[in-house]
Amino acid sequence: MSRRFKGFGMVLLALSLVISACSGTSDKEVEASARTAEKNETKVVRDQFGEVMIPTNPQNMLVLDSIYAEYLIEMGVTPQMVIFVPEIEPDYRASYFEEHGVQMIEAEQYQYNYEQLLTLSPDMIVSAGVGMEQGVYDELSKIAPTIALDSNSEMQIAMPKLAAVFDKTEESAKVLAEFDEKAKQAQEKIAQAIGDKTVLVLRVEHNRYRFMGPKGGSSSVFFYETLGLNSPEVIKDSTDWFSQFSLEFLPEMNPDYIFLEDRTLKGYDTKESMDNLKESKVWASLNAVKDNHVFPLKTSDFVTGVGPIGSAKLLDYVVEKLVP
Repeated sequence: MSRRFKGFGMVLLALSLVISACSGTSDKEVEASARTAEKNETKVVRDQFGEVMIPTNPQNMLVLDSIYAEYLIEMGVTPQMVIFVPEIEPDYRASYFEEHGVQMIEAEQYQYNYEQLLTLSPDMIVSAGVGMEQGVYDELSKIAPTIALDSNSEMQIAMPKLAAVFDKTEESAKVLAEFDEKAKQAQEKIAQAIGDKTVLVLRVEHNRYRFMGPKGGSSSVFFYETLGLNSPEVIKDSTDWFSQFSLEFLPEMNPDYIFLEDRTLKGYDTKESMDNLKESKVWASLNAVKDNHVFPLKTSDFVTGVGPIGSAKLLDYVVEKLVP
């Protein structure tokens, strides 16, 4: 609770005690009344779409992004519900939410079932705002006060903004500082082990291949800034998160290490694309392939899994693969 509203609650409680002495109201009734007043407190915050009034102490908060729910839990704010898309969640997260008593609402990826959300009776909805359309926000706001944070999912950006909404700036800073120290140690180990050798994140999709641009977004930040990896020279200025390419372009990149993602998506079949890649002559000619420096990468681990818990796990995985 903010200091402003906490002070108001204390004054209210003191006044209630004085009134109860004159009226014969019991202490328990006074305390219950004060708690009710506290639950009904509101405040105004700004999000991607403007100002929104939210409860200061939400009792049935719904978080639409599982990574945001992880941010909140780690800074000491436990939501009651989270939208959960099983096929794209990292392995650890279901048990993590269960441990913290968060109800997982299973849903389809990229879709909101507004009728389903309405039946949950949330008193507040939290979501990333970047990429959200105004119409979607309007529909969500009809269900409950909705914060569409003016951020994507990148931890260093989203977590401090969430912390400001919930008065958890100090807690957030501590979590981020601990991660930064772990990342610094990982970067040093990797630099000592592989020097300026190049690393490519390659995504295999249905009927196409894409590479991660080193300047392309939150996942790019993790690999190429947080860990300090070097991309192949020919793509070093790419600002797209993932760019499509033909197999004939692989020898131009010719990375020393490859993290190979077999794209996970419901109803998505990548087998033919993966087989064609691994059976091609250009694939066999790559330095990373010849040196056995190709490592699997789960979509869930680096797209939706990079909260404070998941990022630490991914750090450990990358270090394990790159450092002998």
